[in-house]
Amino acid sequence: MSKSESETTQNEMPVWFITGCSTGFGRELAMHLLERGYNTVVTARNPDDIRDLAGVRNSLALKLDVTDQDQINTAIKTAEERFGRIDVLVNNAGIGYFAAVEESEEDQIRRMFDINVFGLSRMIKAVLPGMRKQRKGFIVNFSSIGGLCSFPSLGFYNATKFAVEGLSEALWQEVEPLGIKVMLVEPSGFRTDWAGRSANESKQILVDYAATAGAWRSNVRAQSGKQAGDPVRAAQAILQVAESPNPPHHLLLGNAAYEAATAKLQDLHKEFSAWEEVSRGVDFPKGS
Repeated sequence: MSKSESETTQNEMPVWFITGCSTGFGRELAMHLLERGYNTVVTARNPDDIRDLAGVRNSLALKLDVTDQDQINTAIKTAEERFGRIDVLVNNAGIGYFAAVEESEEDQIRRMFDINVFGLSRMIKAVLPGMRKQRKGFIVNFSSIGGLCSFPSLGFYNATKFAVEGLSEALWQEVEPLGIKVMLVEPSGFRTDWAGRSANESKQILVDYAATAGAWRSNVRAQSGKQAGDPVRAAQAILQVAESPNPPHHLLLGNAAYEAATAKLQDLHKEFSAWEEVSRGVDFPKGS
């Protein structure tokens, strides 16, 4: 194959841009895409964490902290200069935090929101001009089953993911008429580093929450590395769904995610139905 033919083939491949590729989902997805020859922008706050991916054909490894607007602007510009466009943005960068609501420290909460919510929104706003211009694109936002169902000791983490859900739902109503698709990924427990060193916890422990937040936190920590979810299979599933003709707005990943989400739907339906008369009784009478 000549150089020009090789460049043409590369230019025809989709261009994926992934945040948070140091470990876990981001890293596995980047590796899976690169193995298939896809043009992949691999990013991390610490470039040393992705040094092994930097030399892979079709990769572009960049330093990126999603809380730094200048780094975001530079990364997007560099990616577009290298590959000509961005076809798929994967907002994977995120952190966790364990604490009962009352135990939670505001500086930790704000840091988590800055990464999980505002970092994600910064990335979306940075890629949308290019996607709008080409009238094509796909934005994949990592949420969590914790974005649909809350759990003790994760109240503010849940809040960041509920925010991602609400933002994404509005976003797809705004951009789908422009040819841009949006999908939420909602995993349950996977063998990533999320429950290990990636999630801080409050220094303030209140004994009254030992049986709720404390017990849940201990259980999640103890399961780190033993979760049912396989990040490699998750990466394969994300690519499969992203390339399907009609990808969903919500992609649950893991048996626990599917079971928790469907149970939540049933609980909501039961509660809504029980109080339907009260709910419907607060409008002005028809004709008023």
